[in-house]
Amino acid sequence: MERVWWLLPLLLALVIGGLCPLAGTLLLVQRRLFLANLVSHAVLPGLALAVALQWDPGLGGVISGVAGALLAERLSRGDRPGEGGDEAVLNTVLAGFLGLGVLLIPLLQIRVDLEAVLFGDLLAAAPADLLRSLLALAAVLLLLALRYRHYVYLGVDPLGAAGAGLPVRRLRLLLTLVTAFTVVSAMTAVGVVLVIALMGAPALVALGGASSLRQALARSALVGMAISGTGFLVAIQPAVNLPPGPLIGLLCMGLLPLAALQARRSAGG
Repeated sequence: MERVWWLLPLLLALVIGGLCPLAGTLLLVQRRLFLANLVSHAVLPGLALAVALQWDPGLGGVISGVAGALLAERLSRGDRPGEGGDEAVLNTVLAGFLGLGVLLIPLLQIRVDLEAVLFGDLLAAAPADLLRSLLALAAVLLLLALRYRHYVYLGVDPLGAAGAGLPVRRLRLLLTLVTAFTVVSAMTAVGVVLVIALMGAPALVALGGASSLRQALARSALVGMAISGTGFLVAIQPAVNLPPGPLIGLLCMGLLPLAALQARRSAGG
C-alpha cells in the first residue's frame, strides 16, 4: 500500500487538470475569464461560515463564490464583465469578499489553513476530494452536452444571441455555477489562487489554431492534464520535494510563450 500512496493525489491532479481548462476555455471565448478569478477569491467567506456551522466547506464555498459573481454582474454596467470601467467593480467585489473571508476567521473563532486554501495541498487529498472533482467534471460535461451550440453562439456574438432569443442570463448563470463548483473542487489540488493559471494557460494554448470550440476544449483538457500530472510527479521526486500546487502554477506560466508564438503565427498567416 505504501508504494501507491501517490495514486490518489495523481488521479486528482489529472481530473483537475482536465476540468479547469474546460471551464476556462468556455469563459475565455466569452471574454469572461476574470469571473473565475473573482469566484476563486469570493469562496473564502462561504468556507469560513461553513466551517463555523459544521457544514461541508465545499457547499459554503460554492454558494459564496456564486454570490460574489452575481453581485459583481449586478453592479457592472457593461454586457461583458471585465471590460472598461466594470473592472473597478469586479476588483472591488473581489477584494471585498476576500477581506470578509479573512475577517470572519477570527470573528467566528475558527481555524482555517489559509495556505492550503490559497495554494492547495495535493498530498493531503482524500477520496471525498476526488469525488467532488469528478462531480464537477460531470457537471461541465453535462453543460457542454446540453448547451454546446448556445455557448458557441454566445461566444461569437452575444448581442446576436440575445436578439435570437437565447436565454443569455440563464446560460451565464449556469456557467457561473459550474465555475464556482470547479474552483471549489480544485482547492485541494492547486488552491483558489493558482486555479486561475490552470483555467487560463491551457485554454490560451488550445485556442491557437483550433478550428472549433469542441477541438479547443479537447486540446485544453489534454494540455491541462499533462501539466498537472507532470507537475505532481516532478514535485514528489526525492531530489525535488516541492509542493505540487505552486509547481503546477509555474508550469502553466511556462505555456505563455507558446501561446504568444501561436498568436503571432495566426496574425502573420
